[in-house]
Amino acid sequence: MSNRLAAEQSPYLLQHRDNPVDWYPWGPEAFARARAEKKPVFLSIGYSTCHWCHVMAHESFENERLAEMLNRGFVSIKVDREERPDVDDIYMAAVQTLTGTGGWPISLFLTPEGKPFYGGTYFPPDDRYGRPGFGAVLSAVEQSWRSRPEEIERSAGELFAHLQRNAEGFPGGQSVGPSVLERALRELARDFDSAHGGFGGAPKFPPAMKIELLIRLDRHGLDGEPSARTMAEATLASMAAGGIYDHVGGGFHRYSVDAEWRVPHFEKMLYDNAMLARTYLLGARAYGRADFRRIARETLDYLLREMAPAGGGFFAAQDADSGGREGTFYVWNPGSVREAVGEDAAPIVCARFGVTAAGNFEGGETVLAIAAGVPELAAQFGRSEAEVESILEGARAAMSLHRSRRVPPGTDDKLLTDWTALAISALALAARLCREPRYEEAARNAAERILRNCRRRGELLHRERNGRADIAGFSSDYALLAEALLDLYEATFEPRYFREAVALQEELERRFADTRGGYFLSSEAHDGLILRPREQYDGATPATASVAASNLLRLAAFTGKRPYRERADEVIAASSGLLARAPLALARMLCAVEAAADGGREVVIAGSPGRPDFEELRDAAFEGGTLNRVLAHADAAESLADLVPLTSSRRSEDGRARAFVCRDSTCGLPLTDPQTLRAALDA
Repeated sequence: MSNRLAAEQSPYLLQHRDNPVDWYPWGPEAFARARAEKKPVFLSIGYSTCHWCHVMAHESFENERLAEMLNRGFVSIKVDREERPDVDDIYMAAVQTLTGTGGWPISLFLTPEGKPFYGGTYFPPDDRYGRPGFGAVLSAVEQSWRSRPEEIERSAGELFAHLQRNAEGFPGGQSVGPSVLERALRELARDFDSAHGGFGGAPKFPPAMKIELLIRLDRHGLDGEPSARTMAEATLASMAAGGIYDHVGGGFHRYSVDAEWRVPHFEKMLYDNAMLARTYLLGARAYGRADFRRIARETLDYLLREMAPAGGGFFAAQDADSGGREGTFYVWNPGSVREAVGEDAAPIVCARFGVTAAGNFEGGETVLAIAAGVPELAAQFGRSEAEVESILEGARAAMSLHRSRRVPPGTDDKLLTDWTALAISALALAARLCREPRYEEAARNAAERILRNCRRRGELLHRERNGRADIAGFSSDYALLAEALLDLYEATFEPRYFREAVALQEELERRFADTRGGYFLSSEAHDGLILRPREQYDGATPATASVAASNLLRLAAFTGKRPYRERADEVIAASSGLLARAPLALARMLCAVEAAADGGREVVIAGSPGRPDFEELRDAAFEGGTLNRVLAHADAAESLADLVPLTSSRRSEDGRARAFVCRDSTCGLPLTDPQTLRAALDA
């Protein structure tokens, strides 16, 4: 018999609808029952593609004995962290305080008022791995709740007070100058893995925001050994060659369990692939690397092929597990390679990707990684390089077909506004840098779906699934969608996207602004919280304040309105305390610091989109010079002159394309040559 979760939309919650546990979704009903029955709350937070969440579900939540213990002594609540990042933020901080570490699933015990007093992450059903068994934990907590209530209340009160202090963050309010960028570069150089790329040791997560920062810093010629360019290029190249990248289907797995990027944790997240696609495009743009452009395209093609539903937008994630085991969809052995590509090509393919009988993964299987270059393979097998490349290209298609017959990983098919916005930004950039209309079409379709289904009466909604949009939007939804629409405006010159971005920024300020200068994650619409969380760090996705600071700087450049710049400085200053202590905790915020120090350019193009002279100038504006430029169109059918005054007096009288490069609303002479425009943007 199904429990209450059967009525939910979250794929994660629906995975638990047939548990014998009497689960509640997050909400007042569960806490009201806990208060009425004077029981503690058991809170379990995870997500649908989480491997250890699956393990604990099978071991404990499907276990009749353990479920009976939960149902007897507790009120149990299940939360999808991707749907309720505010709940996850609060209680992850509690777990980290209690245990010194974090991760999912979160397993916490709360008072009926929602205050945590004990917990951890994954608990096995019985004592093992040096961890107490879940049954023993339930017995101990239930007994303590009955026999030592005053002690538990005191402990919960102390932990809550700590969480309140932690939520305040580091004191800010100081101006932030370029010196913090030099310090960040030194810290990146100190942590850089010169052998394998990336920063620090295992596990290694793809550092998209740090790489963008390095690409930005490289333009300024800051001293460092290794250089910003060396660190950025080496990391991008190493990830693309490693097992963290899916060499058959494209796209990146969540992280590498080793320092060599060899064996990943196999789940694929929309936000990782969106941010990495954009970062590889920026790397291709900065360093002229065709291989980086190829990785970006393959990653976006993976999203369009496997993660894009009809009607636009993108699914949230794909599971690490398939058929009940992690990674089985992605790994290979010599026999399966021969089955896929044939006897003639198999030795070359195995040598290329390091496939051996011993393997590098469980059961003698191999996670594909680039083990030999094309010239090396050509020499080894007595073929021309062109032949080898042709064989490898054909093998990739054959392996994709072979793999499609395996049990596929599950897909979390909810659409999240903030994560989809990251994909819109990547696609908008790819549309111009790759001159690929289908990327623009996908970006437009995703944006239109959000604006149609998740934008209602000024409010933005966080999640859509099965045609139903709900959950009040978080500050990350507003900030990231505003950024995506600014990116999409620059790629398409569609005025409506710009106007909507301005409106979203205004709503962000009205609903989420913190008097200390930053932003809360939740709004007043998110009830039942013991405190109002603020994203203090750039995590797997950028913090709202980091994105908003960049948006405000861009809006100041577009509009010439000083209040936007003043608010951007205020948002950056609010993070000054943390930036002084640990600048790399806010790598995306440092991108805004770099933009503020650089000053940027305003570029206005007059003329008719589609004409060769216009497109050549637009391509030049995307391909060259500083990243700190905004791009507007002077001859749109719907004028933006009321918001972007620079466009008002620069229309083309004869249809011929001209570009104006401006600084602080003061513009130079019109330019018609793309190379001259590139030089002006580099100046």
